[in-house]
Amino acid sequence: MTVEDRSATVASLVRGALETLSPSERKVARAFLANYPVAGLETVAELAARSNVSPPTVVRFVSRLGYSGHSAFQKALMREVHENRGSPLEQYDQALSVRPDEFLGHMSHGFGTQLASTFDEVPQPEFDAATGLLCDDRKRIHLVGGRFSHVLAEYLGLHLELLRKDVSLVPSDESSRLSIVASSSKADVLVAFDYRRYDPETVRFAQLMAARGSTVVLLTDALLSPASDVATVVLPARVEAPSPFDSLVSSMAIVESLVASVAERYGEQGRRRLESIEKLRTRGTRSADGDTAADSRRS
Repeated sequence: MTVEDRSATVASLVRGALETLSPSERKVARAFLANYPVAGLETVAELAARSNVSPPTVVRFVSRLGYSGHSAFQKALMREVHENRGSPLEQYDQALSVRPDEFLGHMSHGFGTQLASTFDEVPQPEFDAATGLLCDDRKRIHLVGGRFSHVLAEYLGLHLELLRKDVSLVPSDESSRLSIVASSSKADVLVAFDYRRYDPETVRFAQLMAARGSTVVLLTDALLSPASDVATVVLPARVEAPSPFDSLVSSMAIVESLVASVAERYGEQGRRRLESIEKLRTRGTRSADGDTAADSRRS
């Protein structure tokens, strides 16, 4: 995808280039995507300050996308904003009055749009990197989420522990979290789930883990949690929904995709572990049945 492709959005160009960017340039990309399109219409100095990088890094970032300069980058962005004004996607958040007999169709359309946008926007290199980290048996995997998103952390953890060792859910109390931080190192991977309204405790925990050298994989919404500043991998998902509440439908789809990708990567090794767990479960059931029968005979 290049700047010559007039059908490509600036955001899609940035996502497609993430794999080729330096760590500093990737900070600019994430700041831009988190505040799209406003951040791209700022001056070089303003975007640099927003990204916590130097102005020359912003210039290199724009050049890496294929633009002749920051002015050309902004012109493309302004053209895109003008063309998208009034599109169905831009008006999607407007309240609609739906008849009862049309309600399910309305919901189906809303969630379908949300899913399609999410999968279009997840950078393949970042998804691949997340899979690689989850499959690295040298790493300890920790999972944490917020008030609602903790269900995603638990769900992913339950699947991962069927395929690999050293998988644990982060407790909610501060003492346990600080104990994990104190024991963490480069051998640890934190998978954090944080969606708007962002959980300050999740963000702080991610920051502390990153400061210890741990790798942070962040699953968040398209606006990006503040934890993205310390994340090595960021997997965004759409949370807008045809209801008063944000939706985790697309986020769950990303989790399911990660589970499938990890299982495929583990291959025969994962199958053998599952087989071993199933044998132990069957053996335990038989033992329990035998104990029950023996107790009955003694009584």
